[in-house]
Amino acid sequence: MPRSKSRNSRRNAGRIGKKISRGTVTGLSNSAFWQIAVSQCYNTTSMTLFNESERRRLAEHAPLAVRMRPRTPEEFVGQEHFFGPGKLLRRMLEADRLQSAIFYGPPGTGKTSLGEVIAGRLSAAFEHLNAALVGVKDVREVLERAKARLATDGRRTVLFLDEVHRFNRAQQDVLLPDVENGVIILIGATTENPFFALNAPLVSRSHIFKFEPLSEEDIRTLVRRAVADKERGFGRYRVTVSDEALAHWATKSDGDARRALSALEVAVLSQAKDPSAPPEKVPPITVDLAVAEESIQQKALAYDGTGDEHYDAASAFIKSMRGSDPDAAIYWMARMLEAGEDPRFIARRIVICAAEDVGNADPAALMLATAALEAAEFVGLPECQIPLAQAVTYIACAPKSNAAYLAIARAREDVRENRTVPVPKHLRDASYRGAKRLGHGEGYKYSHNYEGGVAPQEYLGVDATYYEPTDRGHEAKIKKRLEEYRRMREGRPAEGKAGDGRKGDEA
Repeated sequence: MPRSKSRNSRRNAGRIGKKISRGTVTGLSNSAFWQIAVSQCYNTTSMTLFNESERRRLAEHAPLAVRMRPRTPEEFVGQEHFFGPGKLLRRMLEADRLQSAIFYGPPGTGKTSLGEVIAGRLSAAFEHLNAALVGVKDVREVLERAKARLATDGRRTVLFLDEVHRFNRAQQDVLLPDVENGVIILIGATTENPFFALNAPLVSRSHIFKFEPLSEEDIRTLVRRAVADKERGFGRYRVTVSDEALAHWATKSDGDARRALSALEVAVLSQAKDPSAPPEKVPPITVDLAVAEESIQQKALAYDGTGDEHYDAASAFIKSMRGSDPDAAIYWMARMLEAGEDPRFIARRIVICAAEDVGNADPAALMLATAALEAAEFVGLPECQIPLAQAVTYIACAPKSNAAYLAIARAREDVRENRTVPVPKHLRDASYRGAKRLGHGEGYKYSHNYEGGVAPQEYLGVDATYYEPTDRGHEAKIKKRLEEYRRMREGRPAEGKAGDGRKGDEA
């Protein structure tokens, strides 16, 4: 390394060390600082920012969730669907054939941890950047170093770009040429849906790996590991965690490992009488359910009012009503309400479902849904949850028919794709002076002058059927009645009768 770079590295390390000793970093959250600092501490492929003593200080002061990050694929917990034995990403890593990838999922599910595991196993160089903290200049420097490595010793570079969604479209475009040419292997981590947050060309050049919230058993495994680990966890303390406490954290953390480990850290250190004392001299610590409840408090629902959680919950809500499961429908509505969703948004979804999925099988569903919408506007929370619940359960239990929805969809498709049907002359407006000279209204048959209120005449002029009632609920009666109406419009006698029953036509 050139002397100037080495001198700059030591100067940077000194500045970071001072920030560590003060315990704060301006412009960075505590977790973001430790994430960057610890990852750079172990980054040996570019410049070394920390000496040995500074590394020890980082290890001592880093939060438990950072210290307990996995070091090998075997230590990594969760995401078995793509990183389990024999799965795609594990095979790519074991064969040293990693390609550009996007890690996408909620916080605390292992995106950054897996990136660091990959860094330890690859023969390629590894660079770690956080998109919230760097700009195009920093990215270009990484790309230049990657090109130099490739040119001198044929070694490729993996760029792990955390919070990649923070880059705007122009910044993302800087990466495209070198990703496409294979100069770098990009691993982007994001909590946002990459199909909306990232450039389409960048997404098309990358494998998308969707991280799911960890299971309750995964959370228990991680907490037990942290309790037992003498090097990075609380193994040097005499800590006992009850099964009830473990179960509480596993539920309340909602699949977020960081929240569970942070709760463990609070529970243990808050009971240490003298935090500065060596762990061996700290009295035995017991974490029971009461301590666990205090350490994690109220769980925070992962719900973005404009992101995936919003649309996914709304989709599950409507599909549960359509699927005639009132319990599931009520749960998804409760989840949206607890997360702060606008009850009017929920009410509008109920109205849509009543018309689209119940329709004429139970016409009262739409009336009840519109009444619930009006109640949501008029009453507001918390009381409006009651009429909303009434409408949801009614619609979920009602007979289902999408015949009306399909009818308008088919008709509009015909209007768009086929020749426009002219209005038959006998149906055209004949109310103005001169209409009769054009033949408008001529031959029109007034329905009320015929038995059953149905005249034998055409109303469309082409042979088309859009509305096909089902045999469910009230629509079964409509279906039978409609079959009778069609016979009468075609001039065929009703069953058991003769003639068209004409009383006379309107002049």
